[in-house]
Amino acid sequence: MEQLLAPVRAFLACETPDTWIEKAKDPSVLQSILVDHCNCELKAAQMALFLIRKYAVDPDCSPALLAWAKPYEEFVYHKDRDMAAFLARTGKKNELATELKPKSGFAFGDELIARMVRLIKEEFHHFEQVLEIMHARDIPYTNINAGRYAKGMMSHVRTSEPATLVDKLIVGAFIEARSCERFAKLAPFMDEELERFYVSLLRSEARHYQDYLTLAEMIAGENIDQRIAYFAKVEAALIEGADEEFRFHSGVPQS
Repeated sequence: MEQLLAPVRAFLACETPDTWIEKAKDPSVLQSILVDHCNCELKAAQMALFLIRKYAVDPDCSPALLAWAKPYEEFVYHKDRDMAAFLARTGKKNELATELKPKSGFAFGDELIARMVRLIKEEFHHFEQVLEIMHARDIPYTNINAGRYAKGMMSHVRTSEPATLVDKLIVGAFIEARSCERFAKLAPFMDEELERFYVSLLRSEARHYQDYLTLAEMIAGENIDQRIAYFAKVEAALIEGADEEFRFHSGVPQS
């Protein structure tokens, strides 16, 4: 595990504050952590889907991508939800219905599609795994507001292409790296089932951040260390700053 985590920790500019861990250890916030974890998995998949649809695939493939995400989005966004029915449906393999054709004029289409499709599959599977744990424990899924973390990161993305895409990929790398670091930090304080589950996620999260970085470097066509350093400072400020809402990627709890 230490060998896996070493590059993740080197990439991030700070560790998760002990005060966040202390709050997360409290059994009273377990439901919030699990629900927000579900949301994070869906948002990660949605971000990858957006990147594929906007930059990489032929427009004719867009309906198949939207249909792939539909069961997960309907579960999260509709108040009338049935966790058991959802798990029974997705447990039958919710696969992408068509082969994706790269968009003409984008040289990195095949690479972006391949890496992001693998990421989406894994994020959807992780979403299902979290819900299975919640269902087994009679923990309901409830709607909660998004935290400031991802929005705060995205607010620093440049607005002209290809810089926009490069920055979004770098942001994706930081989100995945922080998730990996938090799972590792939190695992020892969880019960045996959750500890085992969080540890099992580390390898995929670490690979996801590396996939995002690889794509960012490839598409930029130049050294991106300066932009990585910039976003490292932005990300650390969000993690070390005081936060009114407690979320999986929130900063220092105010209470």
